[in-house]
Amino acid sequence: MKTNLFGLTLFQLKEVVSTLGLPAFTATQLADWMYKKQVTSIASMTNLSKQTREKLESKYCVGMTEPSKVQTSTDGTKKYLYPTQIQKFIEAAYIPDADRATLCVSTQIGCKMGCLFCMTGKQGFQGNLTTGEIINQVQSLPEFDKLTNIVYMGMGEPMDNVEAVLNSIEIMTSAWGYDWSPKRITVSTIGIIPAMNTFLERSQAHLAVSLHSPFDDERREIMPIQNVYPITQVVSEIRRWQLGRQRRVSFEYIMFKGINDTPRHANELVRLLHGIKCRVNLIRFHAIPDTPLEGTSPENMVTFQNHLKAKGLTVTIRASRGEDIFAACGLLSTKELLRKQQETDF
Repeated sequence: MKTNLFGLTLFQLKEVVSTLGLPAFTATQLADWMYKKQVTSIASMTNLSKQTREKLESKYCVGMTEPSKVQTSTDGTKKYLYPTQIQKFIEAAYIPDADRATLCVSTQIGCKMGCLFCMTGKQGFQGNLTTGEIINQVQSLPEFDKLTNIVYMGMGEPMDNVEAVLNSIEIMTSAWGYDWSPKRITVSTIGIIPAMNTFLERSQAHLAVSLHSPFDDERREIMPIQNVYPITQVVSEIRRWQLGRQRRVSFEYIMFKGINDTPRHANELVRLLHGIKCRVNLIRFHAIPDTPLEGTSPENMVTFQNHLKAKGLTVTIRASRGEDIFAACGLLSTKELLRKQQETDF
């Protein structure tokens, strides 16, 4: 099998051309063709000599993949399904909103973190995406030219695949790549501290922390990662970085009925985040199969928001999008996996 060039950084492309005995500037040409001109074959790279193209094609291909399915919501949200190299599926969600168009990308096939509220976690961990598979969700998107923002909040835990994530951000933000500002990119984590620190040191993209409960013991019930990296330690690390000027930190808070939506939780959230310049995003729970959790009422979300705002926090209630097309992470890919299994069994 040929090796994919798409998803390689400029440094990695230089290694490729060096191995083939090609001039070093060929690497810059390859990056320009793939990320600037967005060609999908080496044969289309017309400023490379025929001999250079033949050398490359003997071992390499561009290696992009088109989405295999798309579902469109009544609110304009689109969910794209992509096959992976190991014959599994991942999802990317395109979310248009007035003058913004956000793409939510996946970083893993399944997830090993086992959060009680997440459908992706119910798949179990099936593999990391390559840098190319992450970037492929961006460039192969029919709406690529409309994108204003990227969020790494799809399937998987980005900090559990941090090197591929960082390489994809390098491609997104470098002059030889898409040349985006890192301010247009947000990466989420449930709080894997060593990888989170690596991310904060090596990129300038925004950080979003999945918090969901300010109490260590209660968070442990819905997020097993709490046993390894308690949220108090995660917040302490973020405080050490002094984010909040050119670089945003936000805390994601899915609201569950009777679980994390009381005044007691609001007060503890204020105490936990005191002194950190941040935003709290309150999120309505998208129901998934086989979970005891229920979403809190819209009225209670507003009450919770007002409580936090009265204490000085910046708080938004995130609009729920695409629920009619299984926009919650993992639902569509799980459905496709089950369909494939049924075909195989038959």
